[in-house]
Amino acid sequence: MGTTSLPAPLPQHWGQGEPWRLGELVPALKNGRQSGSAAAGSSHPHYVLLHPEDGEPFGITETPQEKKLRLAKQYLEELRQLEEERAEEEEELEPADLIGDRLKEDVLEQKGRLQRLIAKDVQPPDPARIRVLRGHQLPVTCLVISPDDRFIFSASKDGSLIKWEVDSGKRLCVVPGGKKGTEERHMGHASHVLCMAISSDGKYLATGDRNKLIMIWDAATCKRLHIFTGHRDAVSGLSFRKGTHQLYSASHDRCVKVWDVAENAYVETLFGHQDIITGLDSLSRECCVTAGGRDGTVRLWKIPEESQLVFSGHQGSIDCIQLINEEHMVSGADDGSLALWGLTKKKPLALAWQAHGEQDAQGLQQPFWIVAVAALRNSDLLATGSHSGSVKLWKSGEGFRKLEHLLDIPLVGFVNSLKFSAAGDFLVAGIGQEHRLGRWWRIKEAKNSICIIPLKQKNTASSPESPVSS
Repeated sequence: MGTTSLPAPLPQHWGQGEPWRLGELVPALKNGRQSGSAAAGSSHPHYVLLHPEDGEPFGITETPQEKKLRLAKQYLEELRQLEEERAEEEEELEPADLIGDRLKEDVLEQKGRLQRLIAKDVQPPDPARIRVLRGHQLPVTCLVISPDDRFIFSASKDGSLIKWEVDSGKRLCVVPGGKKGTEERHMGHASHVLCMAISSDGKYLATGDRNKLIMIWDAATCKRLHIFTGHRDAVSGLSFRKGTHQLYSASHDRCVKVWDVAENAYVETLFGHQDIITGLDSLSRECCVTAGGRDGTVRLWKIPEESQLVFSGHQGSIDCIQLINEEHMVSGADDGSLALWGLTKKKPLALAWQAHGEQDAQGLQQPFWIVAVAALRNSDLLATGSHSGSVKLWKSGEGFRKLEHLLDIPLVGFVNSLKFSAAGDFLVAGIGQEHRLGRWWRIKEAKNSICIIPLKQKNTASSPESPVSS
């Protein structure tokens, strides 16, 4: 006679308010995990308890293959529900077609080859609809947008940190700057804040300053959680690895450091740049890219392999960088050049010289520096900022092998930071009277502010543009 292995005992707090759910028995149990009368064709339904936090069957061990199959079915069901909602608005397409398109995009995104062709449909924004948010006393140096596009976080040379609501433009939280040495008392920065990053789940905000400090904040409440120390000079770049709480930081000490924010732990340090690092970015893979200032290189750091790839193509100091997808990135330099890169090529795929034109500096014609770059993830739409009086939008050609100027958006001042919303319906610019890293020029007529620029697309067919594999 067969025996039946019993599941683990119920937890002690069963029945004391925990929302345990009753679910149908997983197929693996019906197909032979039980023996005896319970599995021998009984007509009675079989049930198991589902854990309240993750929905996993309680007290039952699945094989890796069974779990993989169950999660795949769950993912497809979630996709089906999402696409049915979209299909109500896009009646010409069946949900099955939308699911197929979505799965195709997911595969291309994971491979770093997804490029949505949307730049050609972007219309020039109405200047009257550009919203200007004032709150910082000194130049805005950096900003991020929350993953749900509801909030903007900005920081300044005055050391202040502000959380804004996108819809209303209200200041939800203000952390003022203080004097050097008072960081512990007033819970904020005491020097120029140069960079910031937000985790992909919107839980943590990280900020880095000229005093070598990295501060970790609760993004919901703006409460400071921890301070990381270890860099020997100003912290100039921060990025969370997508889907994790792993944080990468770059500094003027020419090092890249890796941190585990959830555990408040230092992980490792990476060496290689020969000059100050001016910018850093990362996506889902366990790697990051950095701009090396006057050492003239862009570097890809492969963390598990403990290796790096070196890219060169600019002639001046490389001051800003951002990944477009997992295989392509864009960078800007103070020689006025804008470069598109593939992570498998050491030279740029496309290069635009004097992207913002030239200025008359003390009787000499000099190109406007590229101060900030932004890329709408997995698309062909780019933006650049300088102190030329405008933000420029660009189209990267199919396969990222061409740069085409689309339009100018008038903005006075140094455009020290640019970020697209996740949905691509607005662009946010951080404006200052001075460059974020110094005081080479001062534009008195500029306003230290945040500008929210609405982006509209031309009316197109209801069917979404097919993703392009680059």
